[in-house]
Amino acid sequence: MLKNSGEAFPYPEIHFRNFRSSMIRVPREPSDDNFKRDDQCFIDSVKQSCDIVLIKTFREIEGKYIDYFSALSGKKLVPVGPLIEEQSTNEDENIEIMKWLDMKKESSTVFVSFGSECFLTKEEIEEVAHGLEFSGVNFIWVVRFPMGERVRVDEVLPKGFLERVGEERGLVVEGWAPQAKILGHASIGGFVSHCGWNSVLESMSFGVPIIALPMQLDQPLNARLVEEVGLGVEVNRDESGGLQREEIAQGIRLVVLEKNGEGVRTKARKCGDVMRLKREEEIDGVVEELLSICRKGKRQ
Repeated sequence: MLKNSGEAFPYPEIHFRNFRSSMIRVPREPSDDNFKRDDQCFIDSVKQSCDIVLIKTFREIEGKYIDYFSALSGKKLVPVGPLIEEQSTNEDENIEIMKWLDMKKESSTVFVSFGSECFLTKEEIEEVAHGLEFSGVNFIWVVRFPMGERVRVDEVLPKGFLERVGEERGLVVEGWAPQAKILGHASIGGFVSHCGWNSVLESMSFGVPIIALPMQLDQPLNARLVEEVGLGVEVNRDESGGLQREEIAQGIRLVVLEKNGEGVRTKARKCGDVMRLKREEEIDGVVEELLSICRKGKRQ
């Protein structure tokens, strides 16, 4: 089904770093008949697609990879855009968060979130906390714990952290926050993200540059893509893959404050403008492809 699948991937800039192998989820034993690896499920789905494969992305971001896999699979990959949920207009939804953001200067604050399925260890939380503190940048940080784990935020944060940063500079939210609404706020100048694909697309759509801290699965490759297209930077880790507070602080300052980060900020803004303008165009293209399949089916 995959033509020339034995050939090397032609885009070496998208790769796992040496320590990344430990971040990839280890599948269960192949003897488990009820289990299929995610990549095998994807390949099986492509096989079953008669003519086209709809994929959640933008051609402006992944055009060459879309064309490469189309040639490899013999199927036409059609990007559907980011499919971002419209921002809620509910005034009661996390109103305190939005009030806090309203008090901040434009592009002065970073949003920090690692998604709903990635939970940091206590050591990782401490490194992120110190990185935020050392950066000197305003932040809103969403901290989540696994379901059923009875722990308070103040129990895992470094001693005195909340007092040192103060409520004016840092807001720590436990559980959930309206991510799209926050990323769309004018005060947000960067997104410290695990680089889950939905988060990457949301950040790009709102023109917010990414400070990448990928944790597992496809996230390291998503982070490489973000850096390759110039829409963010990946934070350096130690040789074993551990987080380093100084590197986190440096990544935040570069993207939000420093002159050297102006190129990333400008590209992110332009990307957001393009994605907003072409959102309907992508959907129109999908509709035309589906109509074409329907017409072909009727003729047969």
